[in-house]
Amino acid sequence: MNAVDQALAPTLRGQDPGQDPEQPPVAPPRPPRENRLRALDGLRLLAALMVCLYHFTGKNGEVASSWHQSPGQMFPTLSQAGTYGSLGVQFFFLISGFVICMSSWGKSMGEFFRSRIARLYPAYWVALILVGTASVLMPVVVKPLRSDEFLVNFTMLQQPMGVPRVIGVDWTLWVEMRFYLFFALFVIWKGVTYRRVVTFCILWTMAGCFARVADNPLTTELVMRDHAPYFIGGLAFYLIYRYGSDLLLWGIVGMSFLLGQRYSVTALWHPGMTGDFHRNPHVIQAIVLVAFAAVAAVALGWTSWANWSWLTLAGALTYPFYLIHEHLGWFAIRILHRGFGLGPYETLAITVPGLLCLAYLMHRFVEKPFGPRLKRTMTLQSKQLAAKLGK
Repeated sequence: MNAVDQALAPTLRGQDPGQDPEQPPVAPPRPPRENRLRALDGLRLLAALMVCLYHFTGKNGEVASSWHQSPGQMFPTLSQAGTYGSLGVQFFFLISGFVICMSSWGKSMGEFFRSRIARLYPAYWVALILVGTASVLMPVVVKPLRSDEFLVNFTMLQQPMGVPRVIGVDWTLWVEMRFYLFFALFVIWKGVTYRRVVTFCILWTMAGCFARVADNPLTTELVMRDHAPYFIGGLAFYLIYRYGSDLLLWGIVGMSFLLGQRYSVTALWHPGMTGDFHRNPHVIQAIVLVAFAAVAAVALGWTSWANWSWLTLAGALTYPFYLIHEHLGWFAIRILHRGFGLGPYETLAITVPGLLCLAYLMHRFVEKPFGPRLKRTMTLQSKQLAAKLGK
């Protein structure tokens, strides 16, 4: 092996399927342990609740219109924490890097994309219908879109098409889709291995730096220079989970944290900001550090004690809850607080659990039956097409 190969090879851990066949094998990767991943499910719901707190108590705009005054005045203490809840999105990206690397291992590109389509689209379509219907019934909260704009939202490509979003938070889905595409083209296409993931992490990090130098909208959009460090950190954490610690992987994690905290501060801290909401840059850095530390604890096996079955359900509720919480929550706030005269804390105490219950119904009656069915149908049709082309 040459020097580059040696630098990219796992140290003191399992031989990678893509390693030099002449290198003598060593200990295999550690087998995954389900209870550690239950803790990761809990972190996903925590990230979703952070974003929910931000949308209900940590910002003005539409939510202030629903409360009929600034949440900063209604929740003078809670809003100070809520304004940092937007960092839950970066937490999601970090977890996503871990989960996508884990779930794509040993899969072909077709299997990977079929899995992602079956996972994302059924609940998303139902959320679109729910939020779209609510906007028609109560347009004072969210203005309904034209029919052509609404229909484009079913593709999940409304962001690059310049079409208004029905679901406010689905801008993050466009970010996720680009990550899936990059990872599939540069890693999954030839098979996921330690070496390919590490190479991808290094090259993506450098591409983000070059994109910042170029300062071109197209390269920025393609490379996702601001969000990339979180996905890259998650990818490296999964390799640590699978193969164990080594300096190269922790170097990637450290580089991702340093770049990620810089973006979070510059994007979320506004010097001279007026109004009810202020963010301290040091608090932003601390939250990013805690997010990295939490996923590191999962990767290192320190959360093996968190083996409660309800965490699996919590992880299952995260995606539908994330999709519906913002706009449907504003509708609920207007009805409960301004319609029925409930106090602000009572309104939150009903709204958040109510949205979690709705998320459970979406998971139980939409995701569980239709997701696997959609995946099986696509798999069967793919095999049939392959058989026809092979004749």
